[in-house]
Amino acid sequence: MTRGARALVICPDIRGQIHDLPAEERLAEAVGLAHAIGIEVAESYIQPIRDVRPATLFGAGQVEQIGTQAELAEAELIIVDGALTAIQQRTLEEKLARKVIDRTGLILEIFGERAATAEGRLQVELAHLDYQASRLVRSWTHLERQRGGYGFLGGPGETQIEADRRMIRTRMARLRRDLEQVKKTRALHRERRTRAPWPVIALVGYTNAGKSTIFNRLTGADVMAEDLLFATLDPTMRAISLPAVEKAILSDTVGFISDLPTQLVAAFRATLEEVTNADLILHVRDIANPASAAQKTQVLEVLRGLGVVSGGEEGEEPVSSIPMLEVWNKWDLLAEDAREDLAARAAEDDSVVPLSAETGFNMDALETRIGDALTREASVCEFVLPTSAGREIAWLHAHGDVLEEEELPAGEGGTPRHRLLVRLGPKERGQFESFGVSSS
Repeated sequence: MTRGARALVICPDIRGQIHDLPAEERLAEAVGLAHAIGIEVAESYIQPIRDVRPATLFGAGQVEQIGTQAELAEAELIIVDGALTAIQQRTLEEKLARKVIDRTGLILEIFGERAATAEGRLQVELAHLDYQASRLVRSWTHLERQRGGYGFLGGPGETQIEADRRMIRTRMARLRRDLEQVKKTRALHRERRTRAPWPVIALVGYTNAGKSTIFNRLTGADVMAEDLLFATLDPTMRAISLPAVEKAILSDTVGFISDLPTQLVAAFRATLEEVTNADLILHVRDIANPASAAQKTQVLEVLRGLGVVSGGEEGEEPVSSIPMLEVWNKWDLLAEDAREDLAARAAEDDSVVPLSAETGFNMDALETRIGDALTREASVCEFVLPTSAGREIAWLHAHGDVLEEEELPAGEGGTPRHRLLVRLGPKERGQFESFGVSSS
């Protein structure tokens, strides 16, 4: 796909098909996806569909209309914001004499361009091949040719489509092995962090909600943060200091989106599994977006698939197995009356933090709230240690909040003693007691 290509973006609105987002929002999102990969959108519109045609999706008159619109707009590419079968894609390309891609193909193109690390490229290539494997059924005429085989004994030989499918399967098997190794490496890294132990905070949210901007604000890093869908793909981790928490690990994950292709969910599972091992989840929402509630539903659906969230059906409040804070980002873009209404709602819910990562509004409050959430289950412990236990004393200073500290008179045998009153979380307390030391 050529950057700068002119495209016609069509959002099919199929009668009886239920979506979390209204058609207008889905169309706007499709246009945003096209812009994210440098495509010039010549025209975009919603196309109502009463009956789905197996060969073309659209009716004959609608296909003709699309061809006319593409001609007038001088569009060389047709983007259909929905799933096309291989036969539908091929038939539309023949009838329209233009390249046609669906939503899955468009998202895969973006991911292919944005993947920066070796792991990201592996995940994207696997997703691409999985997608291509489903397109090999009469997708291209050259796949109908046969090669090899002469006379009666040679037989018809291996068809080109079979050879291509076999090559794809072989390559996918190798990529899965490589990704399994990545998964093991991640598991080792998580195990080391657990032994450290520093709390892990995972940023999740709909794409373009502002996760990377918040990440940069909290860490002082320079992760790419632009007003683009899927501006960043590869997970990034940095150490941060917070009130009452000397050190924590902040993890920025790939953004979620409605109707995320199943190929990508499977390929990026190793990345998303970072969320399942977090001590705290920050769910970043673009609160100024009219579709913010629907986007929240999509994010919770992905978290439900990871086993982090349960319930939430039939109006019930979803339950997270990991503590979660909702960060209502882009507060500065709200109208005054909407801001007042949301501020009143946020004041009644201690799991919500209004924020503007762009202007820095309420960043201090976010840091305080994170620190409170991480230390909510902490307890104050008293330790009396020999002054010679320098390693243990240093560990308590590094991993706990030392409230009091004093030298005590020598005990039995004339050993100098050191008393510390320390606030520790359950994880840190268990880690310290594994040294063979218990609180008084």
